[in-house]
Amino acid sequence: MATVGDELIESLGQALEFVSGEGAAIVHEPSDPKSIRKKAKLTQREMAPLVGMSLSGYRKWEQGERVVSGPAAVLLKVLDKEPEAFKRAVTS
Repeated sequence: MATVGDELIESLGQALEFVSGEGAAIVHEPSDPKSIRKKAKLTQREMAPLVGMSLSGYRKWEQGERVVSGPAAVLLKVLDKEPEAFKRAVTS
């Protein structure tokens, strides 16, 4: 089992590889939560719990007060591409 120190060293190595142009990186394009939500035919009140957020927190995404990043960006991408599968997965 890896220790926290081992994981940090591995992460730093990956960061150095990326900076030197040797490592692979996945870059997620910025998501537009409002357009994705509307495409899925959801209200803000319906959308917030689906992505694990409070209504006020979700509204901040749409208003640009918070940046969508990391796993949340991936969730929105899945919702955008496969709305019915996303809804089934998070509501089952």
